[in-house]
Amino acid sequence: MASSLDITRRAALHVLGAAPILLGAAAPSLAAPLKPSFAVSTPIHINSVTLRARDMTVMTTFYNQVLGLAILTSNADHTVLGADGMPLVTLLNKPQDAPDDPSTAGLYHTAFLMPDREQLGRWLITAYVNGVPFTGFADHSVSEALYLDDPEGNGVEVYADRPHEGWTWKTDGQVKMGTDELNVDDLIAGLPRDSKLPYTAPAGFRIGHVHMRVGDTALARDFYVKATGLDMTALIANESAAFFSNGRYHHHVGSNVWQSRGAGRRPGNMSGLETAAFTVAPDLMDDLRSRLKSHGTDTKEEGSTLVALDPWNTPIRFVPGV
Repeated sequence: MASSLDITRRAALHVLGAAPILLGAAAPSLAAPLKPSFAVSTPIHINSVTLRARDMTVMTTFYNQVLGLAILTSNADHTVLGADGMPLVTLLNKPQDAPDDPSTAGLYHTAFLMPDREQLGRWLITAYVNGVPFTGFADHSVSEALYLDDPEGNGVEVYADRPHEGWTWKTDGQVKMGTDELNVDDLIAGLPRDSKLPYTAPAGFRIGHVHMRVGDTALARDFYVKATGLDMTALIANESAAFFSNGRYHHHVGSNVWQSRGAGRRPGNMSGLETAAFTVAPDLMDDLRSRLKSHGTDTKEEGSTLVALDPWNTPIRFVPGV
C-alpha cells in the first residue's frame, strides 16, 4: 500500500546523526537462510520484477548499495540483482526510453519485504543517516512500511509484516489494512546507529508484493481474480484501489487509479515496469493455464514459464516453483 502521510522526521532527527553516503561494492550476506516469510510461502507469490532503465549504472548502484541486492549477472544489456542467490530485480539497459509517466498504467511500487521488524529498523537507520530521501512512512496494521523512489522515479516500499496470526479478516473475506502514522521511535528503539553504505540485504529479503498503476480497478479485479485465481483482499476509497493475494496473505498485488484512471495500453518505449513475475506451485500451473485460456487472456509459453498480458499490455509471467 502507499502512505498518504508526509515524512515526519520527528523521531529520526533526535536519534540519528548525519553522515555522508559511502559507496563501494556490496558484500554477499553470510547469514544462514531464514524460514521463508509468509508472503513467499503461499502457493502463488511474487517472484521478481523487470525494469527498463534509462541509466543502468545509476539504477544498479541504487538497488545494489541502498537496497542491498547482490549483483548476480551483468552485461551491456542487462543487470540481474537478488538476495540469497535468487534473482529479484532485472534492469534492462534502455537509454533511449521516454521517462515513465505516472498517468499511464505501470508500476506504482515494488515492495521489498524484510524478514523481521528489527531488520526494517536497521535499514531505516542506515538509509536515513546516509541521506536517502523518503516519500512516506506508514503503519498499515498488517505491516509497517517505508516509502521512497529509485533514481528514475519507480516507487519502492521497504516493509516488515506483523505476524499474520494477528491480522483481522472481515466476514466479507477482506483484511483490515489502515494507513496510520508509523511509530518511528519504537521501530528503531535499541538498534545500533550504523551509518555505513553499501547496505547488504539480510537473508530472507524478498519482494513481498507489487503495486500497479491501472486504468480501472474493475478490470484489474477481472484479471487477477477471474483469470489468475487470486482472491480480492481489500477494496478501498470508492474502488480507487483493489488488492489481491493467494493463501490469505494481505496482498501480493495492489492496483490503483490514483494517478492513472482511464489509462490504456502501456507504451512499449517507456522506462519503468517491463514485467512482473509470480512463482506458482507446479501442480497449479495447468489450472492457471486453463483459467487464462477460458478468460480469453492473451498468453504464450516460454519454456516452462507462462506469460499473460494484463489489460494494459504488461506481460505477467508465471514461473513454476516453490
